[in-house]
Amino acid sequence: MTEELNVGRLVNTHGIRGEIKILSSTDFPEVRFAPGKKLIVVPADGSPKFEVTVESAREHKGIYIAKLKGYTNINQVEKYKGSLLKVPSDDLVELPENEYYFHQIVGCEVYTDEDPGRPLGTITEILQPGANDVWVVKPAKGQDILIPVINDVVLDVDIHAKKIKVHLMEGLLP
Repeated sequence: MTEELNVGRLVNTHGIRGEIKILSSTDFPEVRFAPGKKLIVVPADGSPKFEVTVESAREHKGIYIAKLKGYTNINQVEKYKGSLLKVPSDDLVELPENEYYFHQIVGCEVYTDEDPGRPLGTITEILQPGANDVWVVKPAKGQDILIPVINDVVLDVDIHAKKIKVHLMEGLLP
């Protein structure tokens, strides 16, 4: 069974003809909610997940309003409010060079250019405070290390080996 990635949450119904409101959690909503795209609905009540196909979708005030094939009235979709919408992890949108998905970065071991034989720690989280992302690195002992994702610091990212080489600028270590 392949891993699944969240792309949104079904937050409400729209009208009486079975349309749904989706709060998107993907950087590619125009791809994920395009006509013909398949989504996996993970019901909030714990009932078995199932696949649906997008018939049409449009963006409206930060929410996507979608029509699903085979769903024609509010009663068919109302019970799925709060459900997660997912896609298989192998259905990734290709990113430009040197850009990565969060799930590819979290779990990577971080090494420094000064001591490439000893890991600094493992990335546990990615923060998005503003100008650039910040990786939270958990060392074997001690407090977390915050690594800014900028070209002067991040030297090499090897997603397949789950290894990242960084240059620690003065002041980065606690």
